[in-house]
Amino acid sequence: MRKYEMMVILDPEVDERTVKPSLEKYLAVVTNDKGTIDSLDVWGRRRLAYPIKKKTDGVYAVINFTAESPTAKELERQLGLNETILRLKLLRPDAH
Repeated sequence: MRKYEMMVILDPEVDERTVKPSLEKYLAVVTNDKGTIDSLDVWGRRRLAYPIKKKTDGVYAVINFTAESPTAKELERQLGLNETILRLKLLRPDAH
């Protein structure tokens, strides 16, 4: 099991109160495969450094979790199919 950090930028038209519950549905992929969700932190609406899909703002969320590599890739794949997600980045903070 490895630790991962994922930053997700969602469409600014999404209601911020629905971000956490909707992300938790996807995080079931991790928990169903014996992984753990360490934290889910919704930062809220922030200005983007450059426009993405003609949007200048986005709702940021940071997820820290522990899982096997194939599970992390599957979570990234499923989130990438969601149309409300503008960008996502999966990192291993302990990798050099």
